[in-house]
Amino acid sequence: MRLVSKLLIVSAILFVLAIIVINSEHDRITTSFLNVPEEGVVYTVRQGSNLKQISRDLKEAGISDFPVNYLYAYGRFQNRAHLIKSGEYLIKPKTTMPELLDQFTSGKVIQYSFTIVEGLTSQQLINSVISDARFKKKLSKTTLTDAIVELELPESHGEGEFLPETYFFTAETTDSELLQRAHSMMISTLSHEWDNKAENLPYKTPYEALIMASIIEKETGIAEERSQIAGVFIRRLQKGMRLQTDPTVIYGMGDQYKGNIRRKDLRTDTPYNTYTRYGLPPTPIALPSKESIHAALHPADGKSLYFVATGQDGRHIFSNTLTAHNKAVRKYQLKKK
Repeated sequence: MRLVSKLLIVSAILFVLAIIVINSEHDRITTSFLNVPEEGVVYTVRQGSNLKQISRDLKEAGISDFPVNYLYAYGRFQNRAHLIKSGEYLIKPKTTMPELLDQFTSGKVIQYSFTIVEGLTSQQLINSVISDARFKKKLSKTTLTDAIVELELPESHGEGEFLPETYFFTAETTDSELLQRAHSMMISTLSHEWDNKAENLPYKTPYEALIMASIIEKETGIAEERSQIAGVFIRRLQKGMRLQTDPTVIYGMGDQYKGNIRRKDLRTDTPYNTYTRYGLPPTPIALPSKESIHAALHPADGKSLYFVATGQDGRHIFSNTLTAHNKAVRKYQLKKK
């Protein structure tokens, strides 16, 4: 009986000590910071990884001082060991083990950003995306025509069909996925604006509105001028006048454009020369912003049929008659009174 009593006492003592150690280690896990430098550490949870493998990686990298089984045991205790999500994570300074587990189970991976600038051509966009090392490479060909085929955009020219916006993405995102998102956003935006367009516009299809929006985008960077310029071009179309807009001529010249438009260029016919041809060009000439799309479908009222750059902050002066326009050209372009 005495032996049994002693064993019970020893067992009780060991049990109490075990509880003390477990509580102590639990407190250490929940309050101790990982060894993370001030700039943080990027860690990638690979597909199929478990907490034991992750803990081993962290220990080998000197980020964790805990035994390998601790993170796994803590995750099992929390019933979250099976909820780990793969991806690229930024471990910040003063991160505890529970906080790290929260990151890995919530999927709070690193978000990168990529901005599509309005006014670019689609080819310039594709060049920018494929040269960005953060995207996984999927596109095998880099010309616009070939890329459109790979992106599976049916019967699409591709110009102007990606929405300028800042897009957030994670590691493992491919170049084609980003472009497909931008295309879907453009289709959605154009559809919404088309459904809420002003009345009596000279467009037969949303695509024609997209063409107009691209011209507006290249004509001005001044927000409040977009609807005014849209009004000018729409009135010219309605009156059967040529648009006579330089950006379309430049687009039609392609690589032959060297920074200046000559009289010869204005007289040289191309599908995009709106000095020699009536109506809209066959395709957009650039990537239009949401604001330019809105302006194309919500033009400002007025009587102006002409505009010319003033040379001041990218602004323009608008005229109702050719006489007034020629006077503005002499003043602002030719610098004559």
